[in-house]
Amino acid sequence: MDLEIGEKVDLVVGRFTNVGISVLVDGEYEGMLYKNEIYQKVREGQKLTGYVKFIREDGKIDISLQPIGFLNKIGENESYILDKLKAEESGFLQLNDKSSPEDIKYHMKMSKKSFKSAIGGLYKAKLIVISSDGIHLANKER
Repeated sequence: MDLEIGEKVDLVVGRFTNVGISVLVDGEYEGMLYKNEIYQKVREGQKLTGYVKFIREDGKIDISLQPIGFLNKIGENESYILDKLKAEESGFLQLNDKSSPEDIKYHMKMSKKSFKSAIGGLYKAKLIVISSDGIHLANKER
């Protein structure tokens, strides 16, 4: 097997199972997307880009739809959140670190842990303000 952890791969969505979704990786390997790590709608036969998360001893591959590694996820998630904030005329999103995991997953297509890490990075960079009612772009009047 010529794959490495973190490598970007092409996927074709296969069948849905109790633990997740089986995928065909680069047209030749069997992989699994775990349902607790899927933050977007997918359908059978859909082509996606994924990343090798883990290669098991049995040759099966655990796949992620997000880049592997803390730094990759944070940068991508921070950009996504900034884009969402900029798309709002008010520069405000009614989500913060106290929001429910379900609300964050529905609105931001990421886990609460990823969301909290990303807004923490944006806050440290002084790009956002976190308040009890949500997050604001730092340069927008409230």
